[in-house]
Amino acid sequence: MATLTRPTTPVEWMNYLEGQLAIQRARILKPTSYYDADVQGSSLTFAQQKFREIFGETFVGWRDNFIPLIVDSISERLSVQGFRFGEDQADKDAQKIWQRNFLDADSNAAHINALVQGAAFITVWGDEDGEPLVVPESADEVVVQYRAGSRRLLEAALKKYTDDWGTEFATLWTAKTVFNSTRGKQGWLAPRAVRNKLGVVPVVPLTNRARLKLDPFSEITNVIPIADAINKVSMDALTGSEFAAYPQRILAGIEPFENEDEEHRAMMRAYIDRILTLDNPEAKWGQFEPADLGNYVKLIDMLVQHMASQSRVPFHYFLLNGGQAPSGESITAAEAGLVAKARERMLHFGESWESAMRLAFRVKGDARADAFDCETIWADPEHRNKVALADSLIKLKEIGVPDEVLQEKYGFTPVEIERNVTLIEEQRKRELEFATKQAKAMAEAAPQMPAAAGASKPGQRSTKTSPSSKDASVERQRAKQKAA
Repeated sequence: MATLTRPTTPVEWMNYLEGQLAIQRARILKPTSYYDADVQGSSLTFAQQKFREIFGETFVGWRDNFIPLIVDSISERLSVQGFRFGEDQADKDAQKIWQRNFLDADSNAAHINALVQGAAFITVWGDEDGEPLVVPESADEVVVQYRAGSRRLLEAALKKYTDDWGTEFATLWTAKTVFNSTRGKQGWLAPRAVRNKLGVVPVVPLTNRARLKLDPFSEITNVIPIADAINKVSMDALTGSEFAAYPQRILAGIEPFENEDEEHRAMMRAYIDRILTLDNPEAKWGQFEPADLGNYVKLIDMLVQHMASQSRVPFHYFLLNGGQAPSGESITAAEAGLVAKARERMLHFGESWESAMRLAFRVKGDARADAFDCETIWADPEHRNKVALADSLIKLKEIGVPDEVLQEKYGFTPVEIERNVTLIEEQRKRELEFATKQAKAMAEAAPQMPAAAGASKPGQRSTKTSPSSKDASVERQRAKQKAA
């Protein structure tokens, strides 16, 4: 086996990584073309010659493409909500960095690229104001070189791209220096060097379920053959619809016609909407029954079921069984595999986003650059019934779960939770102020209560006889009567 010479100069590193980038591009070309439905990249070469003769250019580029569904069903469940750094609440500074770099949208694009191509990349650098720039990159333009024996630490990274005028640019990152160059007639020109203040290669791979020793793989590699089979059967059905979907007539007992006999040739070309009339009383005619194209439909349904099983995408996403979506507990069970798959992708993607956020704080010179307790906050990948979810959260509240946690489980983002808490506090203050003012106003407006009947005025002795005095008087009267 040939031994490669280790690059030592910046230009040698650029040439070496450029070759690795070419290998990477070749590997991701096929899945990318199938996801994009690129005619040239995924042309259906298995079409029959008869298909081409009949339809010509009519169906060029046509395909029954389920590939985007497999990727998008996962990516739509991967939504980063924020980051925690050893605290219960989401980090506000991290949220500002995220929003400043438009990562609500760009993170979704990075996830799609990683699912399709097996990997995407995140570059982190500082702008003129010292603010971090976090930019997702495609595997078509960026390649990395790991340190020997490591699956995490990078030795170098290269980004190669071409502008609209055909000029090729290259940026080479190492732990100490960043080199920028353009391609000349004889290769890469002498690069311009800039000191790398971060002290590490500022590129983070975003890999799709990487295994320990193998390259990350595309989400759609294993279902591409099934996609080809589905399209092949679909084209066979189109060919059958042209030749065998109508009754085919049989003529027997007639003399062959001469080629120049236009009248008889017109008879032979009779279509379904014409009535055949023959001069020969011995002639007979009949017809073949039309082909049952439903067999093609059954075969396509079987292939789609195989695709659904291998990709763990629920059957109702493919409109199987009439396209009727399950409900209640049934839909939870049907989507369990897809939800588990999305959670697994969160593990790998989350590590990459946490590394990128630590690099962003390194740009700012913040201590959180070494905060390995950073945690990515993901939205719940499971689509839940809101009523049932609210009922379960009420039960969690009864056992003492904090309101902020309940709001997060319901699906509110950290920004929305903070806003909700603020609005609830303000509402309580307004309600307390209103209740206080109302009580004060009622106290001031209340009239003086009138004195009770028979009550003595101040300084006047009461003339009302108490019950005890009445009892004593009765006893004295009875004693006098007995004495008499």
